[in-house]
Amino acid sequence: MTPETLISEVTIEGNLKQFLLVLAVSLSVATLPQIFNWLSKIPYTLLLVIVGLGLAFLDVRLAVLSPELILLIFLPPLLFEAAWNLEWSKLKQDLVPIALYAVFGVVISVAGTAFALHQIAGISLAIALLVGASLSATDPVSVIALFRELGVEKRLAVLVEGESLFNDGIAVVAFSFLVGFSLGNEEVGIPILIARFLAFVGIGIGVGSFIGFGISYLTQRFDLPLVEQSLTLVAAYGTYIIVEELGGSGVIGVVTVGLIFGNFGSRIGMQPSTRLAVTQFWEFLAFFVNSIVFLLIGDAMSLADLEANLGTIGITVMAMFVTRRSRFLVWDG
Repeated sequence: MTPETLISEVTIEGNLKQFLLVLAVSLSVATLPQIFNWLSKIPYTLLLVIVGLGLAFLDVRLAVLSPELILLIFLPPLLFEAAWNLEWSKLKQDLVPIALYAVFGVVISVAGTAFALHQIAGISLAIALLVGASLSATDPVSVIALFRELGVEKRLAVLVEGESLFNDGIAVVAFSFLVGFSLGNEEVGIPILIARFLAFVGIGIGVGSFIGFGISYLTQRFDLPLVEQSLTLVAAYGTYIIVEELGGSGVIGVVTVGLIFGNFGSRIGMQPSTRLAVTQFWEFLAFFVNSIVFLLIGDAMSLADLEANLGTIGITVMAMFVTRRSRFLVWDG
């Protein structure tokens, strides 16, 4: 056995042990609300972050969480599962408020947060804008779970989930531009910004539509549940990778392909039993990914840095609260 092979096997074994450790801790956290009833009042994702912070306090590092890992491995299944379960007929009815929340809501959040951080905390404008863009997208997981428990109106759930899917795309577009702008790689100008935005979104929608409709018509020709289920997984990750390689928004591409599969492909090319199996598969995968990513986010925290920046964090939290509240005031007004 060569030294390279031995090192490779040791690395694989180490990564597998890390993965199993993270999974064991995540699943243990999932059972805590069943043991301690008072914990059921805390959203599951927040509970995972708190446990992760506890592990960080004890200096137990489960794994290294890089931005590339989040975007490439964790993001596509979360986006696809949400889009798969979103009904186009109901989404279409509320497309105007969803678009307003997603577009103007993100702009308000980015501008308001950047203003507070720049004026109050004294952070440079470029960094303040990047922070605002990275925090402007909302995560509906905990909210939707709470809606289901309370049995709230379906339209409210569609508004929140639909807005969260589209503002992910808008926020990623804004963040990508601001990174380039802060590095001096971006040209400034309204026509250039509009052209870049349309190209960024258009590539995502175009590739997502091509893959979504293509595989939907392909599955009409056979009835192989496991193959069809696997194709949805390939489509989610494949769409993200292809769109990103072409310079578009992988987020919007995955949302597009998920909407097409969930509302068109699953109706024309899948048996009801296959559609149910695919739905359950993606529910499991979303739970699986959420359980890992939120735990690792908490565990990746540096408590020393957290303590040193408590004031800035407090300003950011208040700014995000005010600007997100403003989204609803803008629409209601």
